[in-house]
Amino acid sequence: MIVDQKDNTSIITQEKATIIELIKKIQALYPKFKNNNIIISLTSLKPLGLEDILEFLQLSNQHRKAKQSFVIVSDKIDLNIVPDELIVVPTVNEAFDIIEMEEMERDLGF
Repeated sequence: MIVDQKDNTSIITQEKATIIELIKKIQALYPKFKNNNIIISLTSLKPLGLEDILEFLQLSNQHRKAKQSFVIVSDKIDLNIVPDELIVVPTVNEAFDIIEMEEMERDLGF
């Protein structure tokens, strides 16, 4: 797991471990990230299925409830099968665009 910081966004990149191992690591380190927007980059992993992405649902809901953005980056999943509760985009640039839009919405009180 590689963690990069850009302004108020933590970019977590997973290279080798399984999704379950990644989630456990993120949960263990969550106090470090809880006040930042989070981008989870899964672009180096094998093709993902719906069950893989759903593993992030609880963490995503917790983070979004705290008024922070949580975006998953993967170009290896059919975006049409991803539930609306999760935000999945194919590139890191699109993840930053989503975060920017959500920050504007929060500033406007939505």
